[in-house]
Amino acid sequence: MAASLTLLGISTTVFVSTNIDDIFLLAAFFADPHLRARAVVAGQFLGIGVLVLGSVLASVAALAIPEGYTALLGVVPLILGVRKLRELMRPRGASATEEEQAEAAEQQLERRTHSQVLAVAGVTVANGGDNLGVYIPLFASDPRAIPGHVVVFAVMTALWCLAGHSLVKNRLLGEHIQRYGHRVLPFVLIGLGLYILAGARVLLG
Repeated sequence: MAASLTLLGISTTVFVSTNIDDIFLLAAFFADPHLRARAVVAGQFLGIGVLVLGSVLASVAALAIPEGYTALLGVVPLILGVRKLRELMRPRGASATEEEQAEAAEQQLERRTHSQVLAVAGVTVANGGDNLGVYIPLFASDPRAIPGHVVVFAVMTALWCLAGHSLVKNRLLGEHIQRYGHRVLPFVLIGLGLYILAGARVLLG
């Protein structure tokens, strides 16, 4: 019992400390009318899953991924942010009615659900340098505890998605996030991408 509680405490602390910024990023994703909520949730789970799987493989193989190479993943949120900024600046068709625009948007969302999942997952992975740096030594220190860590991480990912969605639905903050979140998201992604890419400077030295 004590061992289980210790594992729970360690897993929860590790997840929170390495994913605290993801709550606000998830809130911005949920506030974007061009992104489906189910795509955001699926993408977050997929991204965290990739990070955990990569960490497990690296820990089992006793490998450490150089920080400079993981920083190159910053190109993913950077490109996504630039694309969303272009969409934000693109003028809407003046001749289309609101109903036609809504129907077209719905069809476009349906077609792009899978790509949205991959986009969210890509941002999650690109922002996961800290995750890899912590998960790999954690898993390597006690391989038998890996299944327990994975279960806790899955539960925490669900709670993270719920927290991000709750921020959007909050009476005080929700209206502002829904109104401005999709406008802020491109700049958040671009800034995040540049910040992550800055870690690749070690490759030049």
